[in-house]
Amino acid sequence: MTLAELNSMDRDRFVEAIGWVFEHSPWVAERAWAHKPFPSRKALHAAMVVEVERAHPVAQLALLCAHPDLGTRASISPASKGEQAGAGLDRLTSEEFERLHRLNSAYRNQFGFPFLYAVKGSTKYDILQALERRLAASPEEELREALRQVYRIAEYRLRDAVQ
Repeated sequence: MTLAELNSMDRDRFVEAIGWVFEHSPWVAERAWAHKPFPSRKALHAAMVVEVERAHPVAQLALLCAHPDLGTRASISPASKGEQAGAGLDRLTSEEFERLHRLNSAYRNQFGFPFLYAVKGSTKYDILQALERRLAASPEEELREALRQVYRIAEYRLRDAVQ
């Protein structure tokens, strides 16, 4: 769709069109709609980020928790599935899958939300290294980093969805 089409939509159609950009969190698009019209895709993304930043910490945590564990073999959204496949997470060896599963569990236990990483342009090796490195972060540092990664994921998705 084009940015002009998006700008002409009522709230419900707008949310239907891009509510998926922030994983299972259409409230972000719903709140960003009030910032229309958007002069650029970058402005749209910035408005969405502002709404996440303004959100209550409980809503931010729910947004983080709406994302799947990387490399999961469970049912995930089409956007996540495509992104993970692009990074090779759908082709892990048994050993790599076990390592990723173990690290994901340790991360979730330590921080209370899944490890988030904007995988576009990365390899499974990049992701595993980042996961190991980020396990050493403080809870505050990791919350900020997880949100930054979510913003990057949303930016990539908007680039693919909005002309």
